[in-house]
Amino acid sequence: MLTEYIERFITFLSDEKGYSRHTIVNYRRDLLEFADEAGREISVGSLDTRIIRNYVYSLNIRNKSSSVARKLSALRTFFKFLEQEEVILSNPMGSISTPKQEQHIPVFLSVDEVFALLDSPGKGENFTARDSAILELLYSTGMRVSELVACNLASLDFGSEMVRVKGKGNRERIVPIGQQAIKKLGAYFGEREELLRNRLQQGKKIDKEAVFLNSRGTRLTARSVERLIAEYGRKAGIDKPVTPHVLRHSFATHLLEMGADMRSVQELLGHASLSTTQKYTHLDMVHLMKVYDKAHPKARKN
Repeated sequence: MLTEYIERFITFLSDEKGYSRHTIVNYRRDLLEFADEAGREISVGSLDTRIIRNYVYSLNIRNKSSSVARKLSALRTFFKFLEQEEVILSNPMGSISTPKQEQHIPVFLSVDEVFALLDSPGKGENFTARDSAILELLYSTGMRVSELVACNLASLDFGSEMVRVKGKGNRERIVPIGQQAIKKLGAYFGEREELLRNRLQQGKKIDKEAVFLNSRGTRLTARSVERLIAEYGRKAGIDKPVTPHVLRHSFATHLLEMGADMRSVQELLGHASLSTTQKYTHLDMVHLMKVYDKAHPKARKN
């Protein structure tokens, strides 16, 4: 029965692959939508290319190409799992092509806008040191917000100026931390220790492992970080939405503009595929021409 194998697949993603809860929820929803179309009681051995094509046709009628591509990606991963488990002999997704998607240029901040954002936490305000450290660390490392809030004290190595980041699929990477971010973290840790001490005196539960804490002495949430960064973006007078992911885009863009190679940026961002990193190749033509004129032997004037 199809739904039985979908649940087995979801367990595999959770227990074996270590996928995030958000990803697993999306996979399960997309696959159950397919099951509704194909028939929940159908045997997986009966699923052929014709059934898949009918499903793709119905998807194209009511979905954007990006949504269709995501749903087909879930199906491909599911059928690959069935193949590996020897539940099916041939993969019906083999001849199904993924629709071309529009290429969206990531939103990013200029260097001046980033500096204005980093300077926006005012002195003397509540959690100024913490918020300043958050902004600096995000821009210094290109972390995802989920990676930032999951960061523990044990992940930081000030001696080597590195942070160990656990990304998607529980893949770990080591990322350098800039001097300014280290300085801001040092200033925040004094505030952090005082908060924990006060909460302990009040007999409250605290989180000693988490780097970034809320006013209750427990781990800061991704939603809280998103809210505070949006507020600092408005305070800095930036006329576009500012999110943790915009800072991540800015990190990658500025590295490439300064001459970093694509493969290094891929490693720093924790992308499994170089094609994911290539969306940052939106550098302006003036910059590209300067690089070309400087690097290409036939471009130089005598």
